[in-house]
Amino acid sequence: MRIAVIGAGGVGGYFGGKLAQAGNDVTFVARGRHLDTMRSAGLRIESAQGSFTISPARAVERIEDVGPVDIAMLSVKLWDVEATAPTLAPLVGNGGVVIPFQNGVEAPEILKRALGNEHVLGGVAYIAATIKAPGVIAHTGSMARLVVGAFDAALASRAAAFAEACNAVGFPCEHTRDIDGALWTKYVFLTALSGCTSLARQPVGGIRGDADLRATFEASMRETVAVGRARGVEFADGFVEKQLAFLDTLPAEMRSSMQNDLAAGNRLEAPWLAGGVARMARESGLAAPVNATIYAALKPYINGTPK
Repeated sequence: MRIAVIGAGGVGGYFGGKLAQAGNDVTFVARGRHLDTMRSAGLRIESAQGSFTISPARAVERIEDVGPVDIAMLSVKLWDVEATAPTLAPLVGNGGVVIPFQNGVEAPEILKRALGNEHVLGGVAYIAATIKAPGVIAHTGSMARLVVGAFDAALASRAAAFAEACNAVGFPCEHTRDIDGALWTKYVFLTALSGCTSLARQPVGGIRGDADLRATFEASMRETVAVGRARGVEFADGFVEKQLAFLDTLPAEMRSSMQNDLAAGNRLEAPWLAGGVARMARESGLAAPVNATIYAALKPYINGTPK
């Protein structure tokens, strides 16, 4: 399978690296010292599940240097999706598809507007991984799985083929018939997790161990569920309670990626997480005061910590 990985960070670097290790034709699009190191020394994946190096790693700086592919895995940050979307047309023009693996739920619609419905699948990534150093991806914990699906039943076979390729590599990839549900399931939990840990500057243990913060976490999830239902997404009875139970299983020291970005003074994805819930709530005539407040408090930092 010919695959392009657009954005070779934690998600794209790890899963793209695993696919390349198994013999798939993978081209990474990266930049700066990360790109230079991948070209000179390869791509190193460090993981308790097994470390390895892809050398040589096929890596380019420009998307137009990739050529047609079967699958384009889009793992750039949320703020880059709008500008990147139209540049992917040459990659998928011969029947290929793009699978976005961003946080949030809005990337697929952005891609559909730019490329057409027939070139877009949906994807969800569950992993804790980051660029440890140029050319090195560090995977922490044991969680590393994908969920993919088609918005149009006519593309279901493309999603199934990608899932089969991933499972053959050795990491789980679920092919779902309800990709909207999968996207919103992650969105509900991640929005609450990123918002509460960042706002309180506390890890998971500090959130779930404090009655007020736990209540804030739950209220954020309930607001997001209400927005999802207003947009036609179905949630099972007891969904929020199940997510709270999952919160209790996570390591107490775990921090969200947005909390880490905040601590490092980096740009934040808050406009598409808590801010996205608040915006979509207004569009649906709903109130989302908890998420709106979280977003307002983080807003001064969304472009990086003011110097």
